[in-house]
Amino acid sequence: MKSEKYDVVVIGAGSAGLSGALALARSRRSVLVIDSGEPRNAPAGHVHNYLGRENTPPAELRALGRAEVTGYGGEVLDARVLSAETAGDGFRVRLDTGRTVAARRLLVATGAVDELPDLPGLAERWGRDVLHCAYCHGWEVRDRAIGVLATGPMAVHQALLFRQLSEDVVLFGHLSQPAVTDTARLAARGIRVVPGEVAALEVTGDALTGVRLRSGELVPREAIVVAPRPAARAGFLAGLGLEAADKVVNGAVIGTAVPADPGGATAVPGVWVAGNVTDPMAQVVGAAAAGLAAGAAINADLVEEETRQALDRHRTGPFTAEAERELAARVAGDRRHGL
Repeated sequence: MKSEKYDVVVIGAGSAGLSGALALARSRRSVLVIDSGEPRNAPAGHVHNYLGRENTPPAELRALGRAEVTGYGGEVLDARVLSAETAGDGFRVRLDTGRTVAARRLLVATGAVDELPDLPGLAERWGRDVLHCAYCHGWEVRDRAIGVLATGPMAVHQALLFRQLSEDVVLFGHLSQPAVTDTARLAARGIRVVPGEVAALEVTGDALTGVRLRSGELVPREAIVVAPRPAARAGFLAGLGLEAADKVVNGAVIGTAVPADPGGATAVPGVWVAGNVTDPMAQVVGAAAAGLAAGAAINADLVEEETRQALDRHRTGPFTAEAERELAARVAGDRRHGL
């Protein structure tokens, strides 16, 4: 490694972290990206809705991003951050390798962990034919028999979105039934509500074949939609006084996230967040945009700090503009008096 102190340490090498690191490296900042190798979208086969990179495998996109960052002088390190704390006028970051690095600013882009409903067979199919987002995976299951599992406040919304992609959509009431008004909306779109608790997913060979109810009934389905609870990866920020809070969307708690302003600045000066760690609903392209915005904000903040420091040095130096004028006046006066 070139240095143990960096302008910016970026924690997390997904689309948000790498985009922020790229903007900073191109601004000639010393940047270290630290990544634990646990991307949220690892189970997914491809990235979608990323203009110019449609259908790119997530691992390939991350590899391309790493190469771009290092191509501009940034560094990428595979390690896990154990803790972060303030130190002097910056921050100290401790890694599981035993190494400690210092930074003037931090960009946290560690993403989130999807907490899935506890149903037999569900976790094993996650990212394949157990899905959560119509925009991320909807095209891939178009015209198939789709079931939406009502495990959260977004279930009716999900069912209506997936109905745009298939005429065969059912909503499994599971542990809660939709409100009467929602049932009417679903019926108007031809979405049947299946009452009763879900017991497990049925898999034949390597294909999802249906949903088994607690009653024993099997409802044939080829894809299942769930709403996971995304939990921000933020435990290591406790030493900075930062922690994840409930993320509320349309009046309902959907998960946890680290609070920040629209530009990613947190309540701790010098610490920014970007991507799913603060916005669990952001898709890959949105996380990348947020990372870029945070990287630009960090660079601007450093520029302002460096300008203040340079101005202070200029004002207190031996030859400030005012001192030079005073010296010139004294020299001119001495010459007039023949000295």
